[in-house]
Formats: sequence, C-alpha cells, structure tokens
Amino acid sequence: MNKKMRKLVTMIAAAMMLVSCGQQFNAAYLLSSGMKIAQAASLSDEQIQAYVGQYVTQLDAKNQVLPESNPYVQRVRKLTKGITSVDGIPLNFQVYNTKDVNAFACADGSVRIYAGLLDKMTDDQVLGVVGHEIGHVALKHSKKQFQAALRNSAIRDAVVATGGTIAVLTASQLGDIGEALLSAKFSRKQENQADDYGYQFLVDHGRNPWAMATAFERLLNLSTGGASAGTQAASSSAVSEIFSDHPATETRIQRMSERATREGYKRPS
Repeated sequence: MNKKMRKLVTMIAAAMMLVSCGQQFNAAYLLSSGMKIAQAASLSDEQIQAYVGQYVTQLDAKNQVLPESNPYVQRVRKLTKGITSVDGIPLNFQVYNTKDVNAFACADGSVRIYAGLLDKMTDDQVLGVVGHEIGHVALKHSKKQFQAALRNSAIRDAVVATGGTIAVLTASQLGDIGEALLSAKFSRKQENQADDYGYQFLVDHGRNPWAMATAFERLLNLSTGGASAGTQAASSSAVSEIFSDHPATETRIQRMSERATREGYKRPS
C-alpha cells in the first residue's frame, strides 16, 4: 500500500469507529462505490450507527463471545443492571473470552469487555473503565471524527450513504488496515473528557469514583509488568497497546485522585 493510500485508509478508520472500538479489529470499510455525501452534516447518527453495527457483527464473529450462563457474563449483567442506554442509544454488553485486559464501546451502543479485565479488576474499577468507554459514545467523539474526515472529498467517495440509504457491506468491501486502525487516536482532550464521564458514571451509580484512579494504577502496573513476571507478561503487551493512544497514565491518575479527594471521597483500602 503506497503512502497516499495508507493516509486515506487511516482517515477512514479514524472516522468510522470509536478508536478503542476500532483498534480491536484489523479491518475497516474502504468502498469504491463512487457515491458521494454532499457534506459532513448529512450523515446522521443513525447512519453512523448502522455502519458500526455491521462492523461489530464482524468483530463478534472473530472473537469468542461467552454465553449467558458463564460466570463472567453473569458478573457483567449484575454490574450493568439498569444501564440500558446512553443518549438514546441502546447499550448491549458482551464478554470476550480472552485474557487481554481491555474493554471498548462502539457508536452503535455495543460494549465489549474482555475476561482478562474482569480477572484483574474490582467491580468498581471495571465499571469505571466501562463508563470511560461509554463516555466516548455519549460525548459523540466518533461522530465528530467522522464529520471531520468527510470534509475531504476522497473520504466522501469512499462512503456509501446517500439519501438516507444504508448499504449492506460485504466481505469483499473489508480491507486489511490494522496498522492504520492502530494509528487512529482520540485527542488528549477527548480522553480526559471520557475520564471525567467515567468518574461521574461511577458517582451516578452509587460507586466510589476513586475507582477511576485505582483502575489506572492497576493498568499501569500491568503495562509495566509490575506484578508477577509469569502470568502478567502475556497481558503486559496488550495493556501497553491500550495505553498507546491515551494521555500519560500518571497524569490521569493524578487528575482522578485530586478530584476524588477534593470532592470528599475516601480512597478504598
């Protein structure tokens, strides 16, 4: 793939998905229809959600989604009871059977939690991480990225969505652009906003918001191999990849710790 095409594909990847959603899959949509969108604002939330929904279907097919009877799933159902939508978008939670330490949310309301994250964190910490990821959906970061990319005519040519019509994408319309997806990032400001959303998410659900800071501490420890060398080594690289597109972890820990202290919450033992 030449440099010009790589840049185009990167822009499409950044626009089409939430970053933390998109980084879990090594393909995205590069279409050759020739249909154009007159302007970025013409693409509705519903259209974006429809395309992302097709993406998530592909993503779920490439991972082992645990059944309802699984203890991990039962734990998630208990944790997320009553959390059904955000900004009018229905939420659906599933657990992937992988030891990687991660969770992500997509613009269609799909939230995916990895078994490895559930292994390493308390309930409050898991809920804080989930709240952060849902924050990217609630704050419309993905829509803003998409609209920005559509200002480029070449990107408009690559999207099939006109007159309210949603194209059904086929396997032949998926390209191998994993490297480009990994280079697509949320801004530092957007990540901080999602952190703040996760903090308030915990408060709103009766949890101690210190869990945001302690979750980051846990992830930092794992990413640097700070626990036992054996079992932690496998997850360390996965956690490091997660943090490659986030603000400095120490800074995030400090922001969340200072806020919790300022608002009178006691750090859990």
